[in-house]
Amino acid sequence: MKSGTLKGGLLAAVALGALAAAPAFAADVSACLITKTDTNPFFVKMREGATAKAAELGVTLSSYAGKVDGDNESQVAAVETCVANGAKGILITASDTAAITPVLQTARDAGVLVIALDTPLEPASAADATFATDNFQAGLLIGEWAKATLGDKAADAKIALLDLAISQPSVDVLRDQGFLQGFGVDLKDPNKWGDEDDPRVVGHDVSGGNEEGGRKAMENLLITEPDINLVYTINEPTAAGAFEALKAVGREGDVLIVSVDGGCPGVTNVKEGVIGATSQQYPMQMAALGIEAIKTFAETGEKPAPTEGKEFFDTGVTLITDKPAEGVDSIDTAKGLDLCWG
Repeated sequence: MKSGTLKGGLLAAVALGALAAAPAFAADVSACLITKTDTNPFFVKMREGATAKAAELGVTLSSYAGKVDGDNESQVAAVETCVANGAKGILITASDTAAITPVLQTARDAGVLVIALDTPLEPASAADATFATDNFQAGLLIGEWAKATLGDKAADAKIALLDLAISQPSVDVLRDQGFLQGFGVDLKDPNKWGDEDDPRVVGHDVSGGNEEGGRKAMENLLITEPDINLVYTINEPTAAGAFEALKAVGREGDVLIVSVDGGCPGVTNVKEGVIGATSQQYPMQMAALGIEAIKTFAETGEKPAPTEGKEFFDTGVTLITDKPAEGVDSIDTAKGLDLCWG
């Protein structure tokens, strides 16, 4: 098992957990978790991690979520409620990483610790800390794996990229650009996708991060280039939709699909050959570490520090595949299913 990145994240987690285990000096510590939705398995698992850690540490936790992905208004209202109720800290996966920042600044001005989970704010300094997957690394791993897997065929690949949204939120850009760099495509502006001039890139389309969107985006790109042989997807539901579109035209057996997330359905799709490889992230750990950080802040006033050499606290990422490629660290789906969520 080669999982150095995950091990690094777990070791850092142990260190932060040890810090949070200091004697308590603050009573009635309360915290809020605000997610994009309460239905996505990723956020469901995040809530489970936060709830379990809050119970363990004696933190009172209130959870909120947007009605749909992109519902900034509900998240703003939740932040205001948390501040009014005296929360010591807020954990948030922002639907609109820029529009949410004014109300979060109001919370910080009131003495509330603000931690972004999974998705960095714009700017990242709008939060006191960010606990997240290294999304660029997640994309890099699947790009390196795809390049190594295709071998000589990589030089003539026809690549379709199924992204998240036209607004290009940071997680969308980081995964996309990480994948392209890992595959050996020259990045023009790494802060956006779609400006590449490498002839191997057939095109980008957006999926909304769901299966139906993935199917439609794949259909659109197949019209542009019927001979696509490599598909990058923002997440595993998108990958499942892309597979169905390929299957409808008899191409499911000769197109390589790669993705990011590591949910149990996605890892199962890797096992079954729908997805070639996926990068697994750890939402329970993000949320649990966030609760620990809020408890520590309430007791000592100390804010969490980023992982050495990074601007955020890296909660780890691991490549999952049953077809390991030389030079690319990975674990198989049996181990991936032990670690998956959803």
